[in-house]
Amino acid sequence: MNEGLGFDPATAVDHLRSGDETLARVIDAVGPFRLQPMGASSIFGALARAIVYQQLNGRAAATIFTRFCALFPGTEPTAEQLLATSEDELRGAGLSRSKLLSLRDLAGKTVSGELPTLAEIHSMADEAIIERLTTVRGIGRWTVEMLLIFRLGRPDVLPADDYGIRKGFARAYTQGELPARKEVETYGVRWKPYRTVASWYLWRLAEQAPLQ
Repeated sequence: MNEGLGFDPATAVDHLRSGDETLARVIDAVGPFRLQPMGASSIFGALARAIVYQQLNGRAAATIFTRFCALFPGTEPTAEQLLATSEDELRGAGLSRSKLLSLRDLAGKTVSGELPTLAEIHSMADEAIIERLTTVRGIGRWTVEMLLIFRLGRPDVLPADDYGIRKGFARAYTQGELPARKEVETYGVRWKPYRTVASWYLWRLAEQAPLQ
């Protein structure tokens, strides 16, 4: 089992190959599975970063996130530190008012214990995590699904609304027509319990030329 992943990638790929000939061709076209979760030192830190990065390109988001983190001592801001920081300081780092309100809500819910800790999350089901974390202003299902995949290494997540997933699915299965969420979800049942791995391959396929 790879570090950071809650499953064995080789077992997952073998399972997907045996259950879906089309996805097997995608796997051959894309190559080895290379997802390496970033890990999370805290749920607050992971979601704070997600909020700052929303609707920005990578370079701009990274610049603002660096300024944001520089407001606090230590390697990662805490909820308590954020609540003690003035609005002017936070806006000065480049945060919009909407993101500031989302970060304040995240911090408040963290301090009050409304959100699960990282230790608690490890024993929770994916849907329960999504339900709890989407109570935070500005945090939707997609953001939590990205956390489940790229931070927590969960094996069975299928972000059916994601454009890259739908684009990859279209190239592999529907001759280029973008599918509805329901179509992806229904077809993706056959990929259980390794829908994360199927998702990763669809993302990679979306970046490549269409299959011949």
